[in-house]
Amino acid sequence: TEGARERRREGKGRRLAWGLCSGGGQRVSRSGARRRRADIMSAPVLVLNQNAQRETGRRAQLTNIAAARAVGDVIRTTLGPRAMLKMILDAQGSIVLTNDGNSILREVDVQHPAAKSIIELSKTQDEEVGDGTTSVAVLAGELLALAEPFLRRNIHPVVIVNAYFKALEDAINVATEHSITIDVGNDAEVEKVIASCIGTKFMNRYSDMMVRLSLTAVKTVAIEQNGRTMIDFKNYAKVEKIPGGELEDSEVLSGVMFNKDVTSGSMRRRIEKPRVVLLDSPLEYKKGESQTNVEITSEADWGKLLKMEEEYVEKLVSEVLRVKPDLVITEKGISDLALHLFQKAKVSCIRRLRKTDNNRIARATGATIVNRPEDLKESDVGTKAGLFEVRKIGDEYFSYIVDCASPKACTIVLRGGSKDVLNEVERNLLDAMCVARNIILNPRLVPGGGAIEMTISQRLTQNAKSMQGVAQMPYGAVGEALEVIPRTLAENCGGSVIRVLTALRAKHAGKQNPTWGVNGNSGELADMTQLGVWEPLEVKVQTIKTAVEAAAMLLRIDDIVSGISKRKEHGGGGGGGGGDDDDGLD
Repeated sequence: TEGARERRREGKGRRLAWGLCSGGGQRVSRSGARRRRADIMSAPVLVLNQNAQRETGRRAQLTNIAAARAVGDVIRTTLGPRAMLKMILDAQGSIVLTNDGNSILREVDVQHPAAKSIIELSKTQDEEVGDGTTSVAVLAGELLALAEPFLRRNIHPVVIVNAYFKALEDAINVATEHSITIDVGNDAEVEKVIASCIGTKFMNRYSDMMVRLSLTAVKTVAIEQNGRTMIDFKNYAKVEKIPGGELEDSEVLSGVMFNKDVTSGSMRRRIEKPRVVLLDSPLEYKKGESQTNVEITSEADWGKLLKMEEEYVEKLVSEVLRVKPDLVITEKGISDLALHLFQKAKVSCIRRLRKTDNNRIARATGATIVNRPEDLKESDVGTKAGLFEVRKIGDEYFSYIVDCASPKACTIVLRGGSKDVLNEVERNLLDAMCVARNIILNPRLVPGGGAIEMTISQRLTQNAKSMQGVAQMPYGAVGEALEVIPRTLAENCGGSVIRVLTALRAKHAGKQNPTWGVNGNSGELADMTQLGVWEPLEVKVQTIKTAVEAAAMLLRIDDIVSGISKRKEHGGGGGGGGGDDDDGLD
């Protein structure tokens, strides 16, 4: 009715008035605050510097994979005996001609962090075993490339990594199972292994000479210490490159050679069975390390000062001559007065020699490097050298200390037509010495030519069939990735890749013919035992380990942040402390 409607309108008005009086307006304001708080929470919060670039999730993983594949593709053509060379121009304009993986990647300037990581792999491989620098980068790129489809199927990277490590463990066991041991005392067997390892290098035409030089140098510097064999050829087998002559003129000296002449022209340049004294202290009066002022009041004092200096030098020389040396070598300077005194005593002197050269002379001649001439004893004199001679080659003078009795240091003299050729010969020689060292320390070999990789691949593929769960696919992918080595060998010599790989798989089926691989010269299948192609087990295991571990590390990266760190410069004025703050991230 009309009265009922009127009463409802009056009640609604009273409730509205009561709400305004008792805080209803506050409820409205609280809801507005909630809306404002929601707006604040939805606003973007800038944590990183706006100049920083960030890639997260799958995008970061895929870019890492692409970078690793690109690095592997750069040096893929340098694998095998039919390898191509790379010409690299550095910032100074000099040219590097090589097919050594580490030397190539060391000169390449890259920006992507994953690519830098792959380059570090090659450097690590070179420092550890000295060979396999190309294989490790190619294999790491292939392992990452085969992980890409698993990531696109949303398989977690940790699952892939665990499967990779399981496959790595089984691969090492298979390689060890198929390895053989050779007699290190048989030089012919060791030379065959070194020749097969440097057959992929630029200097394979002179493989006999390289094998002879490397094995002689490594055996020269090998010493027994605390029941272990120590071979430090990087410090005690120096390579001296002299342009000119022929490569066949290269030799390993039974002693050391360095680019120095005697200090005075009238000193003896040839001494048979010399007594050698080595010093690392100056044979001259001491100069003040900082600014030194001397006040002299009379002319007699000046003469007395000069006399004291002469007496000091004469005392030093007399202490050296006390042990009756024929040759004195020091890392520091020799004064003119000392040279005059040595010349009167018919003692030859060489000054300002490098510390590394002095260490080699000490090891070759049996001398001890002495810091203070007054501490010289008869036992410090080196007497193992048979001849000291200064020879002129081209425009340079070289001092030879050779014919040493059981020298534990040596110099490898390389001759060649140009510096580029000599640099490549040196790189190949260092690789050959690394192989010789590995064989002497661990004389276990595996067949080369991709044979051991195909054997491991077949075993991993067979094991993957008996596995259950998602890890089956990444486990088998490691076996598939190892086939990149025989495939690349077939590619680089122009063979039919699909036909060769299919035939090789058939050869290795059922655990048969584990020594069959790819002949890198012809691209055909061959038995590596008949071809004589063997590789040290240590090199192969280190290659697979390094590649798998690097691939696992890169797969677990899900966030890449790169930016420029800007520092706030606080002005002069008061204030407490004023340290530097970082705006961004490195």
